[in-house]
Amino acid sequence: MGHLYLGAASWSNDDWVGLIYPVGTPPGQYIGEYAKHFPTVEIDATFYRAPSERTVLAWRERTPEHFVFSAKVPQVITHEKRLVDCQGELEEFLRVMQLLGRKLGPLVFQFPYFNKEAFPTRDAFLERLAAFLEKLPPGYRYAVEIRNRSWVCQPFLDLLRQHKVAYVAIDQAWMSPISQLAAKFDLMTADFSYVRWLGDRQAIEEVTTTWDRLVIDRSEQMRAWVEPVKRFLERGDVYGYFNNHYAGYAPGSIRLFQKMIDEAGSEPRA
Repeated sequence: MGHLYLGAASWSNDDWVGLIYPVGTPPGQYIGEYAKHFPTVEIDATFYRAPSERTVLAWRERTPEHFVFSAKVPQVITHEKRLVDCQGELEEFLRVMQLLGRKLGPLVFQFPYFNKEAFPTRDAFLERLAAFLEKLPPGYRYAVEIRNRSWVCQPFLDLLRQHKVAYVAIDQAWMSPISQLAAKFDLMTADFSYVRWLGDRQAIEEVTTTWDRLVIDRSEQMRAWVEPVKRFLERGDVYGYFNNHYAGYAPGSIRLFQKMIDEAGSEPRA
C-alpha cells in the first residue's frame, strides 16, 4: 500500500494569512508555515522559470525532513519549444532542483491544449513526445499532463508506461471525468500516481476573487475520485494537488478529500 501525499498547487497566497499563515508572517516564511499543515506542495513558480540555487536551498531548509516538493517543468520546454532543442533548459532545471535532495518529488510536464497548427494530429504529438522521453535523464520521477481530451488514449498511456512516466489525472472543465477514464483505461503508468484538481478557472472567477473559503460545492466530484485514488494506492504512492480555482480554497479542499479517503478506509496520508 502506498502513501497519499495531498497538498496545494502553490503556497504563495496572501489570502491564507490568518488561516494557514499566522498574521505577520513574511511571505518568505510561508512555506515553513504551510509545511506544518500538509506533507507536500506543487511548485507553480517553476513553470515560469527555473529557480535560483538560493531559492531552492531556502525551500529545503525551511521544511521538515519528510516534506515533498513536486514541481512543474518550465514552460519554455512544454509551451515555447514544444520539446525541441530544449535539452539545455531541462538539464539546468534538473541541476537546480536536485538541490532539494530527498525532498524532490515528481516533475510535471504540463502541456497546453494544442491546436492543429502546433500538432496536426495526435500521432504527431506522440511521435515528438516519444523522442523526448527517450532522452530523459534518469534518476528522477516524471509525470505528463495533456489538455487535449481525445489524446488520452491507449497509445499515449502505453508510451508513458514504456518510460515509467506517470500520467497526470486531472479534474478540469473540458477533460473527461475520472469515472469514464478509469473504466476504460489502466491509468497507472509508473510506480506512483499523480492527480491534479483544477476545476473551471473562468467559472469560479465569476464567483470570487479571493481564495480564503470554499465557494463551490465539489463534494460530489471529489467522491468520484475516492475509489480511483484507493486503487492507485494499492499499487504505489499518490501525489495529489488542489488548486484554489477548484472550489475556492485549496486547504479546505485538501482537508475535505482527506476526510473522504479516511472514511473510505484507505491508508492515512504520509
